[in-house]
Amino acid sequence: MEHVLGIGGYFLRAADPVALSAWYRDCLGLDADENGLWRQETGVTVFAAFEAETDYFGSRAQRTMLNFRVRDLDAMLAQLRARGRTWPRRPRPWRA
Repeated sequence: MEHVLGIGGYFLRAADPVALSAWYRDCLGLDADENGLWRQETGVTVFAAFEAETDYFGSRAQRTMLNFRVRDLDAMLAQLRARGRTWPRRPRPWRA
């Protein structure tokens, strides 16, 4: 059985993404680079604030997006299809 290995990214909409990113950096020490890449002891995770009107993920009513890391994306998709899950477009692999 395929399983999630970790979180690949967390994305959120913000009225002022620069200020929100600065708050996470200054108050929590979450120091992501200009692309939102946050290097942790266990590897890279994207933690990125986007403009509130972005079309990058979902409808505007969707406030956040959470990506999971998996070893074999095709196997995970087949496993989810077998349980009746469908999606409007094929999930894409991403490598840091």
